[in-house]
Amino acid sequence: ALPISRKDASHLAHSTHGNSFPKMWHEKRRKKMPDYSVKKIIDMEKKYIFELPMKVRDYEVDSEGIVNNAVYLHYLEHTRHEFCEFAGTSFRSMHERGIDPVLSKVEIEYKTPLGLGENFTSCLNLSREGARFIFLQDIYNSSGKLVVKAKVSCVSTVNGRLTRGDEIAEAFAKYLP
Repeated sequence: ALPISRKDASHLAHSTHGNSFPKMWHEKRRKKMPDYSVKKIIDMEKKYIFELPMKVRDYEVDSEGIVNNAVYLHYLEHTRHEFCEFAGTSFRSMHERGIDPVLSKVEIEYKTPLGLGENFTSCLNLSREGARFIFLQDIYNSSGKLVVKAKVSCVSTVNGRLTRGDEIAEAFAKYLP
């Protein structure tokens, strides 16, 4: 092993290794959480138009045993895709008609991590601001604790050209306020 200075050792001990949670927090989190039924978790004051139960898979966790921060983007995207099917459309069918929703901005707040095998629910609300569709997405663990809070903005293109989004608004009309 190479010699390491006290300053470097201190930095490494508090490093997040690519995750958004401090190292000391992870050490407290290593206890196995009880497995609550996913159906019981929706004990939230907020109402959602779509909820998707999911489970953390082994390849989604890092060496610390928690979900890597980038994986949450996949969870959010998967939820949006499943919502589209629930609403009666899909990204494939839209693309075949020349319509392509494109992400324009993603804001994400990491609140508490998920661990290997943990059940969780990804929840979604939808609104529209001009040409942008705003997906307000939250992920809750099996005890109902907020894991991730995200705001995802999408715009629509038709045959490669930016539009006002009316073609997508038709598909989501009954879910928009």
